[in-house]
Amino acid sequence: MGRKDILNIRGSYKARNTLEDETEENAGRKLRPWQVISSVLAAGLGVQSSKNRKRDFEGGSLVTFAIAGFVFTALFVGTMYLIVSTVLENAR
Repeated sequence: MGRKDILNIRGSYKARNTLEDETEENAGRKLRPWQVISSVLAAGLGVQSSKNRKRDFEGGSLVTFAIAGFVFTALFVGTMYLIVSTVLENAR
């Protein structure tokens, strides 16, 4: 194992510890509204990062995410309905 390998291992260890420290600092804090919205959008699109998922489970409320998820789903279905109905009307 060379010097570069050791430095890479140390760097990844520091990065991992920094991530864990940030998660511990955010534990117990309430999420801001924009954090809830971005988490719901990311989860709805399937691109939620593990860091944010951890933050959501530690600081988020089930009721808040349920309401935000319901609103997101309703807006998504409504938008799809409008797009499809507009396309079908113009196809005639």
